[in-house]
Formats: sequence, structure tokens, C-alpha cells
Amino acid sequence: MNFTHWQDLQLQGLLTAKTEDDLFAVLAAAARDLGFEYCAYGLRMPLPVSNPKVYMRNNYSRHWQERYARLNYVRIDPTVAHGMKSILPLVWNESVFGQSPEFWEDARGHGLRVGWAQSSYDARGVGGLLTLARSHDTLSETELREHSLKMSWLVQVAHEGMSRLVSTVTPPPSDLTSRELEVLRWTADGKTSGEVGQIMHISERTVNFHVNNALSKLGAVNKTAGVVKAAMLRLL
Repeated sequence: MNFTHWQDLQLQGLLTAKTEDDLFAVLAAAARDLGFEYCAYGLRMPLPVSNPKVYMRNNYSRHWQERYARLNYVRIDPTVAHGMKSILPLVWNESVFGQSPEFWEDARGHGLRVGWAQSSYDARGVGGLLTLARSHDTLSETELREHSLKMSWLVQVAHEGMSRLVSTVTPPPSDLTSRELEVLRWTADGKTSGEVGQIMHISERTVNFHVNNALSKLGAVNKTAGVVKAAMLRLL
């Protein structure tokens, strides 16, 4: 099957799914078509900063899911750490898991021996990580060349589909005015209201008016929280 035909089939299923479970079923089927037994997708919200909300779907064994959660493996999982700082694809190997050998051995003991992962981020600051894995056969250079385009494309469409369906994703405020955004940008640079007023040639009272309006729209309790939230939502 050529890439365009395969792409059309996956796109229809992923973007028309009505529930997260329906979408994951399509994603898992696409993974099997690419030669992988297992598929996992995680979505990480940018807020709240102190404890971001995370949504996960996978078809790993129940025992591995429970063990991963109980031992808080997400804290030491190198594929997750890689996805937090890079959108380049990652192929599992000994060196990747060099700092967490016990975790690597445990995963292999549960049939997760071969894998590939890639993250994605959108304009709202929502991050996603797609993992494809299997229990046998190495991931050869030939296989990677043959399927890399499909795999990376799947990452982006899965992100779009899943973020659309997660009902608790809070969309960024769309009604912040250009003035409100400008005062937040200068505030983020450490300027006081008086300094922002001089830069923008408006009164300090007007600056505070714009700041307070922005904080109200963002649902933030103070300027620091407002600037952080706006930055995390990639509004600045």
C-alpha cells in the first residue's frame, strides 16, 4: 500500500473518532500495520505548572501497566525524558536505558524489547508522546527507512486527534487584546508597571488596567501566575 493511500485511511479514522478509546483503537491498528504489537500514547497539558495533567492510553499488559504506575516508572523512563526535550524520534537500545538498567530489564521481562518513540507539541503547549513497541525482531535500518515517514506522520495526527477529544483541555483565551498581550510581554521581561507605561507611552494606571483584564481572562491570581500561564500557553 502506498503512503498516500495508507495516510488517507489513518486520517479518516483518527480525525473522525468520537471517543478517546475509539481513537486509540485506530492508533493501535495502525501500529500493528507497521509491525508493532504494542502502542502507547500520552498527552501532557502545560498547566497547572506544579502538577500538569497527563492522559495516557496503551495496550500493554495489565500487569505492566500496574507495575509502571506503582513504581512510578514515568519518573525514570528515559523515553519520556527524551520526549520532554526533543521531538526527534528515539529508537530503543542499551545506551538509551543505560542510566536505568533495572527499569530496562523489567520492561524486557514484560515483552517490551524493541521500541520507537517520538514526541510532538502544538501551539497551545500541549505535548504528546507516541511509543511503538514489540517483543521480538530488531528494528532494522531498512525497516526504519521504509516506515519512518508513516511513523512520524502518525505522531502528528494522533496528537491532533487525541487533544481534540480530551475534553478537559482548556483552550487558550482567544480574546486577549494586543495591548493586554504587550503589557504581559514587558512584565515577563521584568518591567514594572511604571516602566511598561513609559515604554508604551501610556499611564501606569492604564497598564494596570490592561494587566488586570488579562489576569481575569487567564484565570490567574497575580501577575506572576498570569505571565507564566500566558507563556505556557504560548501566547507571548
